[in-house]
Amino acid sequence: MNWIAQIGTPVVSFLITVVAMPSFISYFRNRNEGQMIREEGPKWHEKKSGTPTMGGLIFIIAISLSSLLFDLITHQMNATGLILVFILIMYGLLGFWDDSIKLMKKQNEGLKAWQKFLGQVVGAVIFFFVYHNEGFSQSLNVPFFGSWHMGAWFVVFVAFWLVGFSNAVNLSDGLDGLVSGLAIIAFGAYAIIAGVQHQFDVLIFCLAIIGALVGFFIFNHKPAKIFMGDMGSLALGGALAAVSILVHHEIALLLIGIVFVCETASVILQVLSFKLTGHRIFKMSPIHHHFEMLGWSEWKVDIVFWIVGLIGAVIALIGILG
Repeated sequence: MNWIAQIGTPVVSFLITVVAMPSFISYFRNRNEGQMIREEGPKWHEKKSGTPTMGGLIFIIAISLSSLLFDLITHQMNATGLILVFILIMYGLLGFWDDSIKLMKKQNEGLKAWQKFLGQVVGAVIFFFVYHNEGFSQSLNVPFFGSWHMGAWFVVFVAFWLVGFSNAVNLSDGLDGLVSGLAIIAFGAYAIIAGVQHQFDVLIFCLAIIGALVGFFIFNHKPAKIFMGDMGSLALGGALAAVSILVHHEIALLLIGIVFVCETASVILQVLSFKLTGHRIFKMSPIHHHFEMLGWSEWKVDIVFWIVGLIGAVIALIGILG
């Protein structure tokens, strides 16, 4: 893939995002529609209530247009690139549906859990059938243990991975700019892996996401002018899991996305501890709220979590690339 595409892909997605976002923010402000902050969250987050949301719509459009455009220009248009865009859009639409319900009912509860889960599983199964049809390996590379051929069970893993990480990213999206920064790091790591493997269709997709999220971060950092909403976080999580599968470094995502893993684990541990013992392990979960309750500012939590995510990504890359 030529250098023009490597530079052009993120630049185009960046420009689409930064040009379109101000009008999108104005649209929500003019209609007095915005995010409803959950009552059980930190009290100081109440001032964020009414902040425009669903910013994920703009960067999903930017990513899709940019990646498809440069797939065509570089003759990389194939089922792999298309299924990545499909997962991004389908999971984004699930989030759109969820966000729309919240906005219409002016509450923080959207889709029922089973509705969201069903949609995520359907998307994962479609991804698997395309993956299988393209003849990709159904083996899982497990560090220190080698390759584990899963056969038909691989579809179960794909569903678990896409559902799990889409929800993990969604849970992590509780502070201004946090997920934007973490996703830039994660997709940056997988862009390097895809480039080394000469999977240029995957590389183009990752670069498109990086460019769009850098543009989105301009509006999403503290104090956020807009949130990505479930539309953005579910789409990013599903796409990240799909990318990890296509480059055959799925388990590396546990390091590259270590903050997402820890955020999810904190919620699971909190619920289990309270149900079993009646006591909470953390002051509040997900864990980014725990650190807020300890007196950390949002910027401090963001920066520390980004550093942790970067360290995890670097360690994973060293292990993979040697």
